[in-house]
Amino acid sequence: MSVTIKDVARVANVAPSTVSRVISDSPRISERTKRKVRKVMEELGYHINYNGRVLVSQSTQTIGIVTKVSTVHSFDNPFFSELLRGISDACHEEDYSIYLTTGNTEEAIFKEVVKMVQGKRVDGVIVLYSREDDQVVPYLRECNFPFVMVGKPVNRAGETMFVDNDNILASKEVTDYLIQLGHERIGFIGGDYHFEVARDRLEGFRQALANGHLEEDKNLQKNIQSGLADADQVVEELLQVKDPPTGLVITDDYNALTVMRALTSKGLNLPEDMSIVGFNNTMIARLSNPALTTVDTQSFQLGHESARSLIDLLNRPDMIKKSVIIPTVIVERDSCHPRKPIKQAD
Repeated sequence: MSVTIKDVARVANVAPSTVSRVISDSPRISERTKRKVRKVMEELGYHINYNGRVLVSQSTQTIGIVTKVSTVHSFDNPFFSELLRGISDACHEEDYSIYLTTGNTEEAIFKEVVKMVQGKRVDGVIVLYSREDDQVVPYLRECNFPFVMVGKPVNRAGETMFVDNDNILASKEVTDYLIQLGHERIGFIGGDYHFEVARDRLEGFRQALANGHLEEDKNLQKNIQSGLADADQVVEELLQVKDPPTGLVITDDYNALTVMRALTSKGLNLPEDMSIVGFNNTMIARLSNPALTTVDTQSFQLGHESARSLIDLLNRPDMIKKSVIIPTVIVERDSCHPRKPIKQAD
C-alpha cells in the first residue's frame, strides 16, 4: 500500500496541509519544519504524486529538448551526449524531467513541438540548434512559449535567450594556430551551412586567412553532412587540387576522425603530411591516433547553462532575455606538425 500525505502528517505530527505546503516549498513553512517533514517522507518512502501536482500548479516540471533533424547522427556524436549531460545535470538540480524529440525529418520534429506546446507536455523548450528556414523557433515565438536556444539566433537575437560560443573568434584563433605553425595552404571542412554555427566558423576561418595575408582558395573549402562516405569524397577532392592543403580546420571532432581515417587510407602520415584541428574536445579527440588538437567548446557547460537559463525564465517570465557566451580554448595534442619551409632550387 502506498504512503499518503496523511501518513506523513501523522508521523511528523503536523497537519496534512503542512505536508502539502512543504511539498510545494511554501515560504509560509519554516526551514526547521520542512527538514522534519522531508526526513519523515524519506523514511516512509513517500513519493510525490506529480500528476496531482501538475493539476494544482499548472506545471509539468518537464523541459522539452528539440534536436536537429539527423537524430541518429546526433546520438553517434559525443558532442550531443555531453550537451545533453549538461542539460540533465541542471534539470536534476531543480527537479525537472526531460522530454526529447525523436523525429528524423524537419516536419516530424515540428509536429512533436506542436504537441509539446498544445498538449502542455512541457513548461519550456531548449532548441539545440540555430538554422535558417526553421519552423520551430518562429512557432515558439508566435505562441509566446518559453524557450532557450543553443546557438546564436539567425534573427531577433536581442529578443531571444541563447547560449553559445563566439564561433567566429574560436575558428579564427584555431586557424591562426595552424598559420603560426607555418601552414600557408589550409583547408576548411565545415558542416551544413543552413546552421548558424557552420557559417560563423567559416567566417572566422576567412578572417584568419585575410589577417595572415594568405589566399582564400574556395577549392579548399568543403562540408560534411552525413558521415564517412562524405569524408572519403572530400579527401579525394582535396588531394586532387593542384596545390593541396597541408593543414585542415574541421569544425567537429566526429568529422575530423572520419577525415583522418580517409587520409590514412590514402597513405598519408599524420601529422607529418597533414596537420588537423577539430572542434568540441570530445572523448574521441583524446582517443584518436594521433590524438586530436581541438577547440574545447565546453559542451557540458553549454548544456548546463541553457537549462539554467530556461529554468530562470520559467521562474521569472518578465526577466530580460539574456545571452550567455561560453569561452573556448585550444587543446593542443599530437595531430599538428610545423610545416617545413620548401627549399628553393639553386
